Amino acid sequence: MPFGKRFEQFARIQFAPPKYLTLPTVGIDISASAIKVAILAEHFSGLKVATFGDEPLSPGTVTGGEITDKPGVSKILQSIAHKYGIHRANIALPESRGYLFEASVEGTTRAQWRTGIEQHLDEYVPLPPAEVTFDAVPLAHEGTKTHLVGVGYARRVIDESLAVFGGGGIEIRAVESETFALPRALLPHGDTETVLIIDLGRSSTKLLFVSKRLPRLATTIDIGGHALTLAVQKYFGVTEEEAKRVKAERGLASGTDNEEYLAAMLSTVSVIREEIVRRRDYWESRKTVIAEYEPITRAILVGGNATLRGLPEYLQTALKIPVELGDVFTNLAPRADWLPPIDYMESLAFGTAIGLALREYVP
Repeated sequence: MPFGKRFEQFARIQFAPPKYLTLPTVGIDISASAIKVAILAEHFSGLKVATFGDEPLSPGTVTGGEITDKPGVSKILQSIAHKYGIHRANIALPESRGYLFEASVEGTTRAQWRTGIEQHLDEYVPLPPAEVTFDAVPLAHEGTKTHLVGVGYARRVIDESLAVFGGGGIEIRAVESETFALPRALLPHGDTETVLIIDLGRSSTKLLFVSKRLPRLATTIDIGGHALTLAVQKYFGVTEEEAKRVKAERGLASGTDNEEYLAAMLSTVSVIREEIVRRRDYWESRKTVIAEYEPITRAILVGGNATLRGLPEYLQTALKIPVELGDVFTNLAPRADWLPPIDYMESLAFGTAIGLALREYVP
């Protein structure tokens, strides 16, 4: 690290301004099953996760990306703010309520990009332009034009999120789509490869096709890890907690006394696999608007249900590309210099929250 950079970091740590003046390093991600919090802290060796938080939500609190019990979530956020001393945070908007788009517009400055997009906004987002809030990031330059990746949301979606967090006493520093936050945590700064991120949650599986750390295609499958738990529960006739334990122990591993159980699991997980393959095939067949065709080099598994034994190997057989578990600490301090306050397997559920907290540090 250059001396100037080291001194700048040292000065921020040793002569840090009061907490109320510092930039937030908090990311809060609201999913269908929980509110996840990641708080970063600067150290001499780099950024470290100071605190993780995971507050469960009752079924139906968040449906289809929409917070249906707004007072209830505000109350939980108020408790989180008090518990972790949070005043400001970066938050994510769900992929399912946004519109990811690409556009080639004249100009090389941010002001010119925005003007170019605004002139054709109704072509990218199927809503009245006056009701849309959008942002965009440059992917490539083509002479006098810039090719952008953008996302648009209905203003009411953002207003609803701001109101819920405001009710919890948390000021919003930045709002962005989860499709931008997750790659920031998983892929190193400057990475140029094209990858498929598979976020296996409790009630859904999100697929994110990423190139140069920017989302190019995003979609959600309405089946998640809980469906696998139910399959085990039905097969063995046990409680949900017992089914989770069995699922964790056996996974998708084959064995002489495992065949009937495995058949029960595969009846559900094969549906997820086929949907992933179908969407991968669409990506491979589509003609991108810029540069050359970019094949997917690997798939990265994250999410609270990504740790199922044998799942990477099972998906790899169908996708014909390497499938590996993600590392949400990729852009933090070297692991030899710190010990995360959470188990690696559990950390896979915090990719979006960490990506949000990294917003001030990693583009």
